[in-house]
Amino acid sequence: MATALVTGATAGIGNAYAQLLAKEGFDLILVARNLPRLKKVAAGLSKEYGVKASCLKADLSKSAQLLKVERVLASTAKPVQVLINNAGFGIKESFIDSNIKAEQELLDVLVTAPMRLTHAVLPGMIKRNSGIVVNVSSVASFIAGGTYSSAKSYLTVFSEYLKTELKGTNIKISALCPGFTRTEFHARGKMKMSGLPNYMWNTTDQVVSKSWRYAKAGKVICIPGWQYMLLSTIARIAPRPIVRRAGINVRRKQRVK
Repeated sequence: MATALVTGATAGIGNAYAQLLAKEGFDLILVARNLPRLKKVAAGLSKEYGVKASCLKADLSKSAQLLKVERVLASTAKPVQVLINNAGFGIKESFIDSNIKAEQELLDVLVTAPMRLTHAVLPGMIKRNSGIVVNVSSVASFIAGGTYSSAKSYLTVFSEYLKTELKGTNIKISALCPGFTRTEFHARGKMKMSGLPNYMWNTTDQVVSKSWRYAKAGKVICIPGWQYMLLSTIARIAPRPIVRRAGINVRRKQRVK
């Protein structure tokens, strides 16, 4: 049975991806910091779908713990066919006011971890000439909305590069670029979201089902929701000064208490 590894698997998009992959018959390696919660998720998936779901506790901002996940991905004993780089968090404060330790951790989790994990899994995928890597980016990668946007821009461009680099193989690379999605993300980051209209929200199931279809079809960029398809197109063709102002306005509204 094929195996998939999902980071940030206890909630939100990561949990929805774990559910989808279990339903499709994949054995799972679930990665997160909260082991009791991780075990609960794994037990539920195993019971409901009859797959093997193992837990790997790891804080991806810590080098030694990240290395544990890299070793699992590089293992030839139990090859990983699907990697979902989902773990992440946001910082409400502006870069000027934020804690530099938190900024470094954001960079470690959103940029360094997916880069290293992808680097670990690709040799096996190349040898087998098969595999899927999904990098959970954001529509924020198309605007200038703080260091979160900067980190997500790396993931989007990194995915586009790998798609080109691996042309001619059966390895599929896809960047999932969702907009506002109903998860714990904004609450954990203490961001104000009450003023956002309902039509701007997507569900995790909507986001993940489209992402998986796109990934299997070999499409490198997936932007769920007509509203975000429109906004991302505008962001890519509009004059950059306008895009920068829009980005900073979004960030400032999220910081208002």
